[in-house]
Amino acid sequence: MSTLSNGRTKPHEIVERALELSTADGCVVIADEESTANLRWAGNALTTNGVTRGRTLTVIATVDGKEGTASGVVSRSAVTAADLEPLVRAAEAAARGAGPAEDAQPLVTGTPASPDFTDAPAETSSAVFADFAPALGEAFARARAGGRELYGFANHELVSTYVGTSTGLRLRHDQPKGTLELNAKSPDMQRSAWAGRATRDFKDVDPTVLDAELAVRLGWAERKIELPAGRYETLLPPTAVADLLIYQMWSAAARDAVEGRTVFSKPGGGTRLGEKLSELPLTLRSDPNAPGLESAPFVVAHSSGDDASVFDNGLPVPATEWISGGELARLTTTRHTAGLTGLPLSPAFGNLILDGGGDRSLEEMV
Repeated sequence: MSTLSNGRTKPHEIVERALELSTADGCVVIADEESTANLRWAGNALTTNGVTRGRTLTVIATVDGKEGTASGVVSRSAVTAADLEPLVRAAEAAARGAGPAEDAQPLVTGTPASPDFTDAPAETSSAVFADFAPALGEAFARARAGGRELYGFANHELVSTYVGTSTGLRLRHDQPKGTLELNAKSPDMQRSAWAGRATRDFKDVDPTVLDAELAVRLGWAERKIELPAGRYETLLPPTAVADLLIYQMWSAAARDAVEGRTVFSKPGGGTRLGEKLSELPLTLRSDPNAPGLESAPFVVAHSSGDDASVFDNGLPVPATEWISGGELARLTTTRHTAGLTGLPLSPAFGNLILDGGGDRSLEEMV
């Protein structure tokens, strides 16, 4: 088996070898090659920076029996060629020791192979901060001159995921993900404000802009007004809205709704699909091919739950509208829960896009 320059076996070869070793009725192998680069700062000065590399291999074995198909899942990090056979055998033993899997389905077939499946994994490095780091130094100087102290963290992660199955799937996806978190404090530490941004490559985030935004918020905090308990109109910055919508979708499993366990459950039974959730004509959607927000166009499931199934690995993920014009349009389903609930198949997704919210800035709304 060939190796990368750092001495590790190539991920696609690890996947192929694990599949060759399998003696189960079905097998799915997921190799996640991860690299990260980060910066930390406190009190207007950099404190640490670092780069890491890692590999996690997940083997999913399926075993057919008289009562149904069982599955066993085992994941390990820092896997080498010598670790493969014990890992595969452990997954098979877990499957043979388990009862029939409730979510059992035939392993996916027919998804076209990724043309770059045999290519080396993508990697990030400290070079991703080449433009960001000088701008951060400028933000430190501005904050210092304005009587503010900046604290924060910048992290960039690049994960190359390889999926191979005994049914012939050979899929690969590279997912970059960056986060910038910036906190500004007054010198007496009595006031603070936070801002965050998501980015794919740190070319579209400017810490000086965030510092200016936080300076305004710190100024707001100089004046405090006591208000009695009650209902007040509240304006949230985009990051807060995003957090709420992500949590909303984490709670949008169709099975939970049908069983009466979520806000999407209809009193008396059923779901609220088709109901109007917002007077605003908001549309919340996901699209794995959205420019700048690209995500895996196929299911990658390391474990099973109400919104994911290891049997669905490799299933195509289409563009989907979850809320359409303010109405609840879809809830997440696996093949199993789609059959269980009678709702359309709507696999979990890797991004969210909100349309129809207007074009006024937070300042204009204030």
